[in-house]
Amino acid sequence: MTEAQDVFKNIQRKPGLQIWTINKMKMVPVPEQAFGNFFEGDCYIILYVSNSTTQSTDIHYWIGNTSSQDEQGAAAIYVTQLDEYLDGSPVQYREVQGSESAKFKSYFKSGLIYKKGGVGSGFTHVETNTYNIQRLLHVKGTKHVTAREVEVSWSSFNLGDIFLLDLGKAIIQWNGPQSNRQEKLKAVLLAQDIRDRERGGRAQIGVIEGGQEEASADLMKIMKSVLGQRTVNLKEAIPDDKPDQNQTSIVKLYHVSDASGQLLVQEVAASPLTQDLLCSSDCYFLDQGGNSIMAWKGKGASDEERRSALSRAVGFIKAKKYPSNTKVEVMSEGGESAMFKHLFKSWKEKGQTQGLGKIHTVGKIAKVDQVKFDVMELHAQPKLAAQERMVDDASGHVQIWRIENLELKEVDRSTYGQFYGGDCYLVLYTYNRANKPQYILYMWQGRHATQDEVTACAYQAVNLDNKYNGAPTQVRVVMGKEPRHFLAIFKGRLIIFEGGTGRPGVVNPDPGARLFQVRGTHEMNTKATEVPARASSLNTNDVFLLKTHQTVFLWFGKGCSGDEREMGKAVADLLSEQDKQNVMEGQEPAAFWVALGGKAPYASDKRLEKEVAPHDPRLFECSNQTGRFLMTEVSDFSQDDLDEDDVMLLDTWEEIFLWIGNSANQYEIQESYSSAVDYLKTHPAGRDPGTPITTVKQGYEPPTFTGWFNAWDAHKWSNLNSTDLNKKTGGGAGTSYSAPGGPGNIRSHNQRMSSSISSAHADGAKPSGMQNSELVQTPNQLRQGEDPGKREELLTDAEFENLLGCSRNNFQRLPKWRQNDLKKKAGLF
Repeated sequence: MTEAQDVFKNIQRKPGLQIWTINKMKMVPVPEQAFGNFFEGDCYIILYVSNSTTQSTDIHYWIGNTSSQDEQGAAAIYVTQLDEYLDGSPVQYREVQGSESAKFKSYFKSGLIYKKGGVGSGFTHVETNTYNIQRLLHVKGTKHVTAREVEVSWSSFNLGDIFLLDLGKAIIQWNGPQSNRQEKLKAVLLAQDIRDRERGGRAQIGVIEGGQEEASADLMKIMKSVLGQRTVNLKEAIPDDKPDQNQTSIVKLYHVSDASGQLLVQEVAASPLTQDLLCSSDCYFLDQGGNSIMAWKGKGASDEERRSALSRAVGFIKAKKYPSNTKVEVMSEGGESAMFKHLFKSWKEKGQTQGLGKIHTVGKIAKVDQVKFDVMELHAQPKLAAQERMVDDASGHVQIWRIENLELKEVDRSTYGQFYGGDCYLVLYTYNRANKPQYILYMWQGRHATQDEVTACAYQAVNLDNKYNGAPTQVRVVMGKEPRHFLAIFKGRLIIFEGGTGRPGVVNPDPGARLFQVRGTHEMNTKATEVPARASSLNTNDVFLLKTHQTVFLWFGKGCSGDEREMGKAVADLLSEQDKQNVMEGQEPAAFWVALGGKAPYASDKRLEKEVAPHDPRLFECSNQTGRFLMTEVSDFSQDDLDEDDVMLLDTWEEIFLWIGNSANQYEIQESYSSAVDYLKTHPAGRDPGTPITTVKQGYEPPTFTGWFNAWDAHKWSNLNSTDLNKKTGGGAGTSYSAPGGPGNIRSHNQRMSSSISSAHADGAKPSGMQNSELVQTPNQLRQGEDPGKREELLTDAEFENLLGCSRNNFQRLPKWRQNDLKKKAGLF
């Protein structure tokens, strides 16, 4: 332990990665330039400190396929000691080669390289600027790339993957004829990473399209000089591993105890789980159907129980006969991972208060209906816009259609805000951003609409979407689950009738007495919802409107505020022109109870504000290839993880976003909506199936989506379109695709460099690559004597809005850092 403590003293508690390998049972630091390289015969310990304000810490220990049991045991002991040294706050992860977690892979953006042998065998992690190298790397993956050293022989190749022949001063990338554009691009990035980190930038990269090798004759000549003539046909493509995040709907919680002197593991509950099942004095295992095991250590558990959590979890895997590569996470009470919290129906953080009078604080997702925003604050703080699900101040243009005889019928503007449970509606909201129209298409589905009408609603939404060239963001709205922005666009006039239809000329059945519950404190968050006309529907915290043939009663519960009473009166005037009789709770006249069918118990507890559970957003790559919904999670995600070939699912808990890339597979696009519904249905936390599902298309992302991403670049897609990055490959020899730092056009690049690669002793120069984008050229050039830090002042108003995305007045209201950020993105800095 003393030796370990000496190592631990050198740990830097700053954001980023620190890695050690186990050599002769000791922790030995790995140099930074070797990060991402892992010897198959070794074990590693990885410490990651996040860049967030909380600086959360994660410890991973990685087990190579050919590492010894002694090394594995030593790594596990060091992890436990390191956890104790860091006061038990880190989340611990057990990683097995080939089955690493998404979080682990996210640390190595260029990919993981598995190297043969081990440090104990005399191998070194990296020798910078050493060119006496000859190895073949088998590259797989698109989101998370892995490269494994294989035999330097044609027998290692197949038609579906990518191979890097690393010759020290030259790296030749061979693309299998059946590999796709994204795989090729990721392999180029890996080759550049090897060049820059291990060769000091002094190596050249060439690319061969395996489908047309004759177009790269000089490079093929070099490959054959190393591999020999190819005498056999290449193997068929190896299917990619199935996505590693299986949505397992059955999750079980086990209580772990050694109080009797014997280890007892007892099942406590199955999903959906609630937080109150966890007792601070104990330890628990959470079993995701054998997909992963999570160990939770209560603060009051014994030192032995806490110390043994990791080894016991591994023992649990063996007892259950789960695969040896089953993922393990270990966490302490108060330091739970986002994934762990997502498996519970609700989760309350320590210090999270309940009760009246709660105010909004930036950085927490608070109850929305107590906050009114200045729209510029949403632009200045995109995360706030995302959390509050508001794209603007709801002052845009609204147009509504009802589904009638399966066709669209425009709704009379005088009835805007009135929605009937027997109907389906399309609501098109238009607003401006940077002088360009943006669209949201809401699909409101009545609870009592026929299945044909619901289907027609979806079909007509596609037609309307096509009319606007795919620009609208589509949002499914289930009756009673209307999102905040939907409420806001009706300015306090939203009334939802339980049944019936709003079609002109149709007489709805006379329901007799009708009761409406009114909720909201101002016109941006108020709606009236019809509820059963019974006393049991009342709630002491709200305003209710009871409408009979003779009288209209406006009932004020004791718990409602003055603002809520005022909004109740305004909605009552919309529902009826009759005089209203105000009724205070506890002073009801007999006629009031008669209309409700007599007195009955109703909700009379003092209101507890329902706080949205503080669940972190999670991003998934979607796949239906095996016939059931599978997802691969993208950990520590950024905008760069949204690839144009993909359909991505962003789960913010309150809302599900489906992001559709411009080149996404048509089948996946068609299936994505039903897949999102399945995701909600099968979620182990028993999620609300009425959670809004919003479809977002690449290039048309609203602030409610972009705010969940750190440093979103609004110009990214247009910048990429100015290069060859977005082109499909098709496997041709003239294929162009680029990555930062090159190579650019592959054919011309190969022709330039092949002669220099041929000479084994020639100094390799870094290939010149295409730039990802040109700086935006401002229409007015900088004049002599002008301040370069104020170039925006030279622009006309139209140029200013086009480049910076807002008016001069609004720009001046932004904080200085935000102004500079916009100027940088517009090329004005």
